[in-house]
Amino acid sequence: MNEYQKRRFTRRVVDALFKTITGKRIAILGFAFKADTGDTRESAAITLVKHFMEERALITIYDPQVEHEQIWMDLTEVSPMYSLHQIKKQVSIATSALDACMDAEAVVIATEWKEFALLDWESVYENMSKPAFVFDGRLLLDQAKLTQIGFKVSTSISNLS
Repeated sequence: MNEYQKRRFTRRVVDALFKTITGKRIAILGFAFKADTGDTRESAAITLVKHFMEERALITIYDPQVEHEQIWMDLTEVSPMYSLHQIKKQVSIATSALDACMDAEAVVIATEWKEFALLDWESVYENMSKPAFVFDGRLLLDQAKLTQIGFKVSTSISNLS
């Protein structure tokens, strides 16, 4: 995603969540630049989290390989106006995808990890606030299946269904 696409994706999330994400919980699944690596250079997730922080959302991040220290360093670097202490008031790191999604209003797929496609999405839905949204920025998930479960789904190329 280029910068324009990241900003547009952020706007899509905000607009879908009734024009504001202030105080709303957003799960970010994936922080690495691409699957099967812990490399965060050029990761879209960094910018997305920054934009969500600016909108005062509560963000929970899960990535199976990126070290927590790397996430904190990246977020501090991209948001120099915030101290790490301030960032941690809005951002937390989960130890599993299911934990990250607990009580969230929205899930954002930021990295195409295979484990995200294999998640028990019915359990995810049951444990989310409703209406529950999924924003698939990597075209990883079965949009029809998620819609059937009850999710409002948007991909990087489609509007909500």
